[in-house]
Amino acid sequence: MPQTLMPQPLVLLPGLLNTRRLYERQIADLADLAEPIVPELWHHDSIGAMAEATLKAAPERFALAGFSMGGYVSFEILRRAPERVTRLALMDTQATPDTPEATARRKGFIEQTRLGRFHGVQPSLLPQIVHREHLDDQSIIQPIVEMAAEVGADGFCRSQAAMIARVDSRPLLVEIKQPTLVLVGRQDIATPLARAQEMAADIGHSQLVVIDKCGHMAPLEKPAEVSAALRRWLTQ
Repeated sequence: MPQTLMPQPLVLLPGLLNTRRLYERQIADLADLAEPIVPELWHHDSIGAMAEATLKAAPERFALAGFSMGGYVSFEILRRAPERVTRLALMDTQATPDTPEATARRKGFIEQTRLGRFHGVQPSLLPQIVHREHLDDQSIIQPIVEMAAEVGADGFCRSQAAMIARVDSRPLLVEIKQPTLVLVGRQDIATPLARAQEMAADIGHSQLVVIDKCGHMAPLEKPAEVSAALRRWLTQ
């Protein structure tokens, strides 16, 4: 009889204005392999606090997957407790710190939000985060809008402040020993393909997966492809 794999703990870290719903398909698709934990990162205003809350909620050993902002938290977890992470997936994220331009943009978002002008994800922002072919696909757009409403203005401001203050994780990459999946949408504008290629080149045991006709929101835009890549990563 074929050997049955026991489900392993899988910590899934969401991105800015994302909730557990980001990973709905992956959780369903990987139910035979993984026991998911999805922390609510938006309650914390620093990457360090997000990492500590995740470590507190996680079992002693776990597979770790981070999307976008969740990737920044993944790096911090590796700095603090690398022995607890069995394998690593970095999805649509980057190791670089904020540029001055990005920081200025985030501060502007925070100021506008504190003036009561938080309206979640506006239609004008969607071309920056999803592939143009998905702009009219409500199965993708509706969850993005509804997750943002759930996280709300305070969660948005806390997350932006955390990302402004994040450190440069590029020196960490060569120290990563875990089997690592680096996944990115080919048309990702927010965290471009070049950033993923740089991370994969510096991580010793890494595999780069590029998903075509996909922007930044890969788990929602191409759920089957993301689930397949995570399945290969979890069973390698």
